[in-house]
Amino acid sequence: MAGVIEVKFFNSFILRKTLNDNTPTSLPMWNGSRGDGTYPQQTPATPNDANWAVEESRITGGYNNTQTDIGVKAYLTESEPNAVFKTNSMIYSGIFNSRTGINDTNVFSVGTDITKSVNPAHGSIQKLYAEDTNLIIFQESKVSRALIDKDAIYSAEGGQISTVGNVVIGPVTAYAGDFGISRNPESFAIYGRRKYFTDKNRNVLLRLSSDGLTEISNYGMSDFFRDELSILNGNASTSTGKAVGAWDIHSRQYTLSLQKYVAPGSPQVFKTISFDDSVNGFPSFFDYAPDHGDSIKNEYYTVKDGSMWLHYSPTALRSNFYGTQYKSSIKFIFNPKVSMSKVFKTINYEGGNGWEVNSFISDITGINSVGVPEGALNDEWELGTRDTTALVYSYNQGSYDNYGNTFPSQLTPPINHAGFDRKENKYMSNLINNSPAAAGEIMFGADMTGIKGHFATVTMSTDNVTDVGGMKELFAASSNYVESSY
Repeated sequence: MAGVIEVKFFNSFILRKTLNDNTPTSLPMWNGSRGDGTYPQQTPATPNDANWAVEESRITGGYNNTQTDIGVKAYLTESEPNAVFKTNSMIYSGIFNSRTGINDTNVFSVGTDITKSVNPAHGSIQKLYAEDTNLIIFQESKVSRALIDKDAIYSAEGGQISTVGNVVIGPVTAYAGDFGISRNPESFAIYGRRKYFTDKNRNVLLRLSSDGLTEISNYGMSDFFRDELSILNGNASTSTGKAVGAWDIHSRQYTLSLQKYVAPGSPQVFKTISFDDSVNGFPSFFDYAPDHGDSIKNEYYTVKDGSMWLHYSPTALRSNFYGTQYKSSIKFIFNPKVSMSKVFKTINYEGGNGWEVNSFISDITGINSVGVPEGALNDEWELGTRDTTALVYSYNQGSYDNYGNTFPSQLTPPINHAGFDRKENKYMSNLINNSPAAAGEIMFGADMTGIKGHFATVTMSTDNVTDVGGMKELFAASSNYVESSY
């Protein structure tokens, strides 16, 4: 693979003489540097034909004195300077000998075979990773490995025996499975012998370890990655989104930020998620979209807009990313006795102060689409409604007294709570219905307690008033319900 390289400087000295004018008494003067212009510059008062400049690769102070030499001039001679791009090939140079000081890393000998190619049917090489004596090669649709500075011979039984030789890149062996890294090398992250990356073309998240390739997106998130990776390009044909991967050494999780392509100046659209090997699952989403991330000396750092940020700092605000404060939230489902229609009356939780209930929603009630022509709706349950509750304020957020004062104003006992109250070391609240009126209902909305349904989806988050940026703990949540019908 050949190319044209622009040389930005030469290893040479420039000797100059500048006279002020043409008078017999004119003296040489310093007229500055040809470099970055930081030295003072002077211009001769009158032009002088006696001014000169000499460029040399080495200079000496006197006859037979020690020469000062900073090397030969860099130059490139190419009779046919035509670049050749081999996207499925690798090339290697000479080596740097630290004992002798000889540096041949810029030497690519055309007299020897210094290239190694892989199957072009699997697309271009997107990333190379050296591990021990193996070179792992990530193509768009295939992952392979090759020996480094070793060769392989095969026994009569077909077993592979590695031998030390003069082969720089040995035989290439592909891992089982038609998976690659697509064109998202930024998704690659490593911890120990485990490598993580995405294959956008197949809508999967992969892990490469001693047991080969594993589709870890199948651990309950196959639909998520199918949808999110497929729209990573947005609506652009040439511009694509990013899948930024990083290893979080603090939580020992692989973090992946799927950042969809948007037009310049538009708000960023992203979803950042983490994977935990200890549970083979995805424990959390995050509200930050890094440009890059990595772990250094037991600390996890990300880069955003040219600035480096330390995560998990004991002095930093919690849920604060890149100077913006976010809410921490958790979504879960109440589904006891799955075949029974229930009325959920209350909600309580064990944990610290500062949690509120953003939504408490039942499943679809299932009103049939009577009178609607068949095929007019994609789903016959589309006309169904859901029972919802009003916002449940946190303990502090809903505090008020009998004089009309509310938190954070000074309150005069007795203090009331329009939301969570604290009883028996738990935070408890009744549920106030906030559903619109449905056909046949006599009482609805705030006149009703709780919501009816087979199950309920609940979203809890930290509020905006209680120790913002401080620690909030949540251990368990439960609800009191009664049977409606079986």
